[in-house]
Amino acid sequence: MLVDAVRAEGFRLSKNRTLVFLSVLLTPLLFAVGGTGFHLISKAKGEEAAAAAGLSAPAESAAVNLGDALSMGAGAGANGLILVFMLIAAATLYAGDYRWETWRLITPRNGRVALLLGKVGVFKLLALAAMIAFLVATFVFFIAQAVVYERPLTFSYPLDQLGGFALVWLLSWIRIIQFAMVGLLTAVMTRSLLAALFVPWALGFGQSMLGQFMPLIGWEPQMWAPQLLLPGLAYDTLKAAVEPGPLEAPLTDATVWRSLIGFTLWTLVPLALSIFWFKRQDLSKE
Repeated sequence: MLVDAVRAEGFRLSKNRTLVFLSVLLTPLLFAVGGTGFHLISKAKGEEAAAAAGLSAPAESAAVNLGDALSMGAGAGANGLILVFMLIAAATLYAGDYRWETWRLITPRNGRVALLLGKVGVFKLLALAAMIAFLVATFVFFIAQAVVYERPLTFSYPLDQLGGFALVWLLSWIRIIQFAMVGLLTAVMTRSLLAALFVPWALGFGQSMLGQFMPLIGWEPQMWAPQLLLPGLAYDTLKAAVEPGPLEAPLTDATVWRSLIGFTLWTLVPLALSIFWFKRQDLSKE
């Protein structure tokens, strides 16, 4: 039943080519084109500055390592632009049947839980496709850098870092799904496509603002409250645990567990509440 729901929802989504383009391809395309333009402008500015100073622009000889594209593509796989455009897809998937009043036509053909999880399953596949497209765009970014600056291309990636790459990729994938879970809960509770689109964005913006004002309310990043209330902070903390880098506060095992609990709750609780609400919902007029 779940497989049938995923196949049916995937078929419907495949007919909405505009939505697929916006959610999967637009952000990588903007990044690839914008990155190429950035390299061209940077080179031109460098040559202008050298000419104004009466100097010859230094030749770039260092090779461009395409292995760095793996780290960049995984670490930025859940960037803000992808989250916004994937939210459009989530709102359409989760609230479309309310908008077009088609629930009463499909609920007799499958179980409610299977139908809802089918939508979630299709969104997971869509998020995976968006991340793969963005990874390809990062390779284009690095290749464009090599072409513009006439530098050689190499590929080097330590084998002992492949596990870290896979974990960061997984965290970014879950982060996209997690952000959309709020849209799922909103869609089920409000039956509104606009609410499913606006509420997660407004909540995410409010959480980001709260994160900026943490020092004013006496919060430290490693405390329980911010790790539970700010899933974006929990996501960044877990990424730092996988790929250590400079942090404002020491990263302890307790902090990692707090971030893992917060990250998990923001993923599973909205899904569980959505299923609970949806199973008891009257869809006779939807």
